[in-house]
This record gives sequence, C-alpha cells and structure tokens, in this order.
Amino acid sequence: MESILIKTAQLLLSLSILVVLHEFGHFMFARIFKTRVEKFYLFFNPWFSLFKIQKGETEYGVGWLPLGGYVKIAGMIDESMDKEAMKLPPKPYEFRSKPAWQRLLIMLGGVLMNFIFAIIIYIGVLYVWGQQYLPTKNVKFGIEVNEVGKTIGFENGDKILSVDGKYIENFFKIIPSIVLDHAKTVQVERNGQKIDVEITNEDLALLLKSKEVMGRRFPCDFSIGKVAKESPAMEAGLLKGDKVVGINGKRFGFYDEFSEYLQSQKGLAIQFDVTRDEVSKTIPIQVGEDGKIGFFPQFGESAKLEWETIHYGFFESFPAGIKRGVETTKDYLKQFKLFLKPETKAYESLGGFITIGNIFPGIWDWNSFWTMTAFISIILAIMNLLPIPALDGGHVIFTLYEMISGRKPNEKFLEYAQIVGMILLLALVLYANANDIIKLFN
Repeated sequence: MESILIKTAQLLLSLSILVVLHEFGHFMFARIFKTRVEKFYLFFNPWFSLFKIQKGETEYGVGWLPLGGYVKIAGMIDESMDKEAMKLPPKPYEFRSKPAWQRLLIMLGGVLMNFIFAIIIYIGVLYVWGQQYLPTKNVKFGIEVNEVGKTIGFENGDKILSVDGKYIENFFKIIPSIVLDHAKTVQVERNGQKIDVEITNEDLALLLKSKEVMGRRFPCDFSIGKVAKESPAMEAGLLKGDKVVGINGKRFGFYDEFSEYLQSQKGLAIQFDVTRDEVSKTIPIQVGEDGKIGFFPQFGESAKLEWETIHYGFFESFPAGIKRGVETTKDYLKQFKLFLKPETKAYESLGGFITIGNIFPGIWDWNSFWTMTAFISIILAIMNLLPIPALDGGHVIFTLYEMISGRKPNEKFLEYAQIVGMILLLALVLYANANDIIKLFN
C-alpha cells in the first residue's frame, strides 16, 4: 500500500510540473505576441475550481480533475468551445487576429517547452548521478527467463551475445532493442555453442504484453531475507539468516532451478535443508498450493554483479544530456511503427494512468523521479504533436495549411473538428485505462 501511495505521489508531482511547463510554453509565446490569455489552469475545472486568482487579464487556478491543464487564449477555438466569443468581431489582442507564423509558434510553445525541459533534466541527472548500467558481458551466469521467454525460444542460462549481430552494451536495453528495432534474430551462447533465436511478429506481440521476460540469472547462493507472516515458512520455523542448502536432499546450481523444483512440489510436504549458526538442519515444510513457502531470498556475494557508472563533468553533461534526449525521442517514435503493424498487437499494450504510474519505483528516489519525468515530458511532447484536432498537432496542421494555401480554414469546420478531436481523445483515454483495468484482473 505504501509503495502505491509513493508511486501515485510521484506521478501527480511529475504531471503537475510538466503540465504547468507545457502550458507556460503556450502562455509565454502568447504574451510575446501580445495575445490575451484569459485562463491558466493546472488540471481541468468543470463546474468549480479548487483555487483561483485574478492577476491582470489572466485568471490563474487549480482544477479538481487531474487530466492535464490548459490556457484559454482569447479568440481561439479550443476545448472551452466558447462560440459566443467567436461570433464577435476579432479584436487586435485575439489569437485569430495574429499572423499565421505567430499562431504557429504559440501552438508549438508547449511542445518546445517539454522537449527543452526533458533535455535540461537529462543534463542535470547525468551531472549529479552519472549514468549507471549493467554491461551485458558482466551478466556472467546468463539469463533467467519466464514462460514467455521460453515460448520465444530463450532458455535459462543463455548468454546474450548480440541482437541482429549487433552487441548491446547495456543489458537492460536488450529487450527494447529487440522490440523497437524489430530484430529478426538474437545470438546467444548456450552450452558452449552459438545459437540464433529467431524473433517473429508473434514474439514481438508477446514481448510487448509481458513484463520482465528475461533477467539476470542468480546462483543458488542465498539465505532467508524475510519470512512472510502466516506462511508455511513461518509455521515451520524458518528464521531470517538461515542459509538455504537444498530441498529433499537435492542441491541446485542456480536459483531458477531451486524455484522450478519448489513449484513441482505444490501442496506436498518437503524436507528443507538449511544451515543455521553453522549447524545443518532439515526442516519439514508443507508447500503451498501456489508452489511457494513464503520467504524473500537474500543473495550472497557470488550473486553480485559488476555495474559500471559513467561520470560527467559540468560541461560534459550538456552534450551527453542532449544525446540522451534525442535517443529517447527516437526510441519513442519507433514505437509508433509497431502500432501500424496489427500483427504485433501493440495496441493491446497501450496503457493509462496505472501504466504510467508503475514506471516510477515504489520508493522515493530522486534520480529515478527526474529520469522518469524527463521521459514523460518527451511522451507528452510527441503525443501533443499528433495531428488530432483538440491537440496542439491538430492546430499546427490547420495553421500550416493556411500558410501553404493562403486560405484560413472555415471557423465552423474548426469547431466541428475540435468536437471530433475531443471525442477521439476521450475514446483513447478510456481505451488506455480500460487496458490497465483488464491487466489488473488477468
């Protein structure tokens, strides 16, 4: 419960910062071009506001519906659908009275702010914490895979050599590289031989829907870290610090082998071999119907891996931060290609607020918080550029059409387009969050 509250708090804080900055981008360009901004709101405020204050010609406030935010720019057809104001003759301070290039910059202001802010965050993160990663070559025991990984063709103990013949330096970028670059093969070392694991469109669909398909493999060198309350382990008398030796006289080289054997003993009585205070003990335990006995492992020194950290000086962090921002943007754009391929079923992986919230860790870590905030900032920028009426991208498309053709779109057409766009966005939000709910019950 505590981790859920922490994730929720991080999500709300992150979105609040990003929404305010996005809307400030619109606000800033509007003020530069002397366009009146009537409202500047964090969150939406149908019927009432949690807080509001009037300063000059602008009302600043906080709404109660945390689905974004907005600035209401005078003389602009937006989500407020203020038709009466649009029937009046244009005023010099209104959006519709400004040259097309100024309107274009006003609409792009939020997206530009999101991209710039993401790069600033990456620069700061790299300067303060550096970049820590796990080199693929240091995953010395190979990988451990779940059922999805086995279905695709991987096996426990495989050592990843390359993806489509290309070595991936960062172990945790292997799966993203397979998915985003639509890899055809993954080269692994298995029992001393090099093997190609073929990746099909069906495999990509499985990778998109699954979490933690592969992880690093741990040797069977562990002790009891914590015993769950009212569990078979507690009833049998297992204690924190007991070093696990084996089960029913069997010894295991790796933790996945231990787990698989324990799963095979569902509902059965086993003899659990441990060492306590350098004394060997055999403890009878009844395995639960879920194939578990209720403890958390604490791995020993042999399971520790060699992480590497790249440190950046103040001036070095600038190009590194820009590069990371560009790479993150490219990777996210690659995901759109997957949505254009129905066979990958990428649409089933689309998530809403629960999915976004789960990218934050269950503990408060400022490095992770700012890194995730930068990533979400890039997502918001790209999503807002989609050519859908009611999004910035829709307004940009209409403005570009006017600049190229020399003809302004009919205002009645823009009103209808705004309505259609809002319906599409609402449907998308409902679909994404419905996917989240379905995942909770699957």
